[in-house]
Amino acid sequence: MTPAVRLWAILPAAGVGRRMGSAIPKQYLELAGRTVIEHTLALFVSHARISGVVVALGPEDGYWNATAYATHPKVVRAMGGAERCHSVLNAVMALDGRAEDEDWILVHDAARPCLRLEDLDRLVDSLLDDPVGGLLGIPVRDTMKRAKGGQRIDGTVDRSGLWHAYTPQMFRLGLLRHALRDALAANDLVTDDASAIERLGHAPRLVEGHADNIKITRAEDLPLAHFYLRQQGRID
Repeated sequence: MTPAVRLWAILPAAGVGRRMGSAIPKQYLELAGRTVIEHTLALFVSHARISGVVVALGPEDGYWNATAYATHPKVVRAMGGAERCHSVLNAVMALDGRAEDEDWILVHDAARPCLRLEDLDRLVDSLLDDPVGGLLGIPVRDTMKRAKGGQRIDGTVDRSGLWHAYTPQMFRLGLLRHALRDALAANDLVTDDASAIERLGHAPRLVEGHADNIKITRAEDLPLAHFYLRQQGRID
């Protein structure tokens, strides 16, 4: 990596977390004395190799200003969008004038507070010289079923070669901006950044991480995240 190429993190955090069944967006739920997003941000803000973090927030967000990172000099706020892809593109555009097209962007879900430092470093070290970029994930180990017509099984899917896609997902700023704009112009609301890159004919690299990098989407995920953070030594 040349000295001019830097690393930036983006956290899309405009979601309301309907599946949680909570009045509070999931990224602001309490987890071991802090909000979920504070646990997530801590790893990126304290990382010496990351130049800054952009957090994309909803226009009606009334919780962010009470967090520990609302006024942190390393954190920039961007306007969130209707879908994740809109929020990520807005955050990329917020780096205009700060970052270069060849800089690396690490997009990470705000509701994944259990990312391990070793996995983050492995991803970065694995991709710095990669022509495309890539993402953290783990190979599928469970038997996979395809459903049709409700909850009836339509077939068993061959799991060989299947991976669970996690975050961070790491791509060059210029490529990511182009990929997201192209997807949105086609009204393709891609659900992750790798999908946008794939649309352009690229093949992102998969870097194996740990299964405890869970995304909090349901109420039962909070105590599980608490357990994982304690196992990692990040909380008492």
